[in-house]
Amino acid sequence: MNKVDVTEAIVLAKKEKGLSWEAIAQELDMGTVWVTSACLGMNSMPESPAEKLCALLGLPEGSKSVLMEYPTKAWERDVPQDPLVYRLYEVVGVYGDTLKEVIQEKFGDGIMSAIDFSMDVAKEENPKGDRVIITMNGKFLPYKAW
Repeated sequence: MNKVDVTEAIVLAKKEKGLSWEAIAQELDMGTVWVTSACLGMNSMPESPAEKLCALLGLPEGSKSVLMEYPTKAWERDVPQDPLVYRLYEVVGVYGDTLKEVIQEKFGDGIMSAIDFSMDVAKEENPKGDRVIITMNGKFLPYKAW
């Protein structure tokens, strides 16, 4: 088995059992965004949650070790075609330089970590149309001079 095989097995079992990513994350006692990312092969899962996930979804033999493997994080280099993913890509394209300027003005010359990082997605009900709230929380890492 490889990451693609395990991801496919997870998605099929999730659908078959009628589970949401949030319900799966609650069973593992971890964050929804992180669990979803690990299930899609973009993060390695620690042993205990990997065991729980395999049991919860009835995943095939060998899935646990694949879930625990360190991933190679790669994605398509072309502009995404899925409308939701494209809009996130567009946000970074339009506001990326702005965010860089504002972050560096507040913190100095450096970056926001995507390792010491968390993210959450929330829904805000609004009579003019429900709102998507994406919260990213990353440690600031200053560049060093030597």
